[in-house]
Amino acid sequence: MARFALVFAGLLLASCVEEPSTGPQGKALTSTERAECLMKGGKVGRGGLLPDEVCFLPEPDAGKSCTKKTDCEGLCLADTRTCSPVTPMFGCFEFLDDTGQKVGICID
Repeated sequence: MARFALVFAGLLLASCVEEPSTGPQGKALTSTERAECLMKGGKVGRGGLLPDEVCFLPEPDAGKSCTKKTDCEGLCLADTRTCSPVTPMFGCFEFLDDTGQKVGICID
């Protein structure tokens, strides 16, 4: 009888498991926006906390050594002292400003 109660309790608990949420389905780029992005060498994806699609464009000087913001088309990343690979960038990171000072930022 105790074994039956244990099995019944296990089945009862298993039936309470929720299905994982698929989350919000953000706005997609239009076919024109998508085509323009791809023609510029970009990649369409999702970034940050927003579920909307974005065009990630490569920076022309990606990976080049830098010591301040003005050395790069995009950002001068503080941890690697190289120019950022794409625009936009999401997340928390440090970059070097126009004077070469570290600045921390979080972009969602």
